[in-house]
Amino acid sequence: MIDIGSTYTKVAAVDIERQCIVGTARSFTTVETDVNEGLRSALNKLRNITGTNDYCEKYACSSAAGGLRMVAAGLVPVLTAEAAKMAALSAGARVLKTYSYELTDKEAAEINSLRPDIVLLSGGTDGGNKTTVLNNAKKIASIKCNFPVVIACNKTAAEDAAAVLTAGGKDARICENVMPEFNVLNISPAQEMIRQIFLERIIEAKGLAKVQELTAGILMPTPAAVLKAAVLLSTGIKNEKGLNDLLVIDVGGATTDVYSITDGRPQISAVIMKGIPEPYEKRTVEGDLGVRYSAASLAEAAGIDEIAARARISSEEAFRLIDMISRKPGLLASDDVVIGHIDNTLASLAVKLAVERHAGRISTAFTISGEVFIQTGKDLGSVETIIGTGGPVINGENPEAILSEALRDKNNPEILKPVKAKMMLDRKYILSSMGLLSVKYPDIALAIMKKELEMIRWN
Repeated sequence: MIDIGSTYTKVAAVDIERQCIVGTARSFTTVETDVNEGLRSALNKLRNITGTNDYCEKYACSSAAGGLRMVAAGLVPVLTAEAAKMAALSAGARVLKTYSYELTDKEAAEINSLRPDIVLLSGGTDGGNKTTVLNNAKKIASIKCNFPVVIACNKTAAEDAAAVLTAGGKDARICENVMPEFNVLNISPAQEMIRQIFLERIIEAKGLAKVQELTAGILMPTPAAVLKAAVLLSTGIKNEKGLNDLLVIDVGGATTDVYSITDGRPQISAVIMKGIPEPYEKRTVEGDLGVRYSAASLAEAAGIDEIAARARISSEEAFRLIDMISRKPGLLASDDVVIGHIDNTLASLAVKLAVERHAGRISTAFTISGEVFIQTGKDLGSVETIIGTGGPVINGENPEAILSEALRDKNNPEILKPVKAKMMLDRKYILSSMGLLSVKYPDIALAIMKKELEMIRWN
């Protein structure tokens, strides 16, 4: 199993018959030169551990070179545009920006400058608005940057939109509408189309063609692999029970990803739901909350004084350290005690902010009938297990304290984070590998996860 991440390339060897991990290794991802250099280094380390380089099957996932970069365009911000964003995120993409209503020339120019790998075009329920979708298709077709377009809009406008895009030289693919009816989500077809395009085209752009030659045909974005593992671990399979509602938090050098497997329905009575329905399997990615490449933006989001206070250093020292690790993302916590301490602080704040953004909110409103509660987003109160992964958590000074930032804060009870939960650690970086393995061997992947994930807190 191969996972080429933005910071590290991880490899894991699995014995299918014994249903166990034989060995794991990692190496710094050489994204600035050739990702295959880092892969060869990791495989050499794995060979030294396992004593062999002869594997019957090789599967791979990747989030290197910025991962799968997407732009989503829809009609109404809280409806089809948000549905398109959910589809893209659940497919393992990093959504650079979401656009609503009719695209302007300025926005088209901005999309060109963003240089996305894929654009997802949505808008209108089936039989509804066509004008905005067709206008947006024309704007997207005029963009010089070359990218495929997934059309997941009002079905009565889809073919006309595809014709416009094709005439503009774009590779247009039609799938089912992400919102065929008002407040009804249908994101699976778009997810599958995005993965298909990833396999066909994106691996060439990311320099992963040689990696694909090594694999047995399974290659997907790393977040998609982690989501598959999380769903399997939560729901289980026919003859093996899962862990029920859970949260996976992946803190990385460039982003912090949060995955929730729960319906997110209100945990208290007399609550009115507002906004688009939340998917049972939800992923969010925070591109400003990484602890290496995005350390400066994480500091901006958290506040340099907050970082300094938590790390018990001066604001000037905090700024110096953050600047240093931003410029030298290959620095390891093991290289320097001070770096390890600031890493722990940054990881804690990344978890706190990422889960706050992922979770829903509850507010109070007053009507002629009296006080009512309004919930937007998912209530994570039913989550029973929190799983931490990513180097900053796994190698942190205190992983339990880092993950505890995901729990509900008594000072901010309106943010619907988990109330209490067991905490587990993906110490061997196996979640993405198990997501890959689950495509063909779900029973073995589930058994290995139950065996290998380390319990660090019972609650």
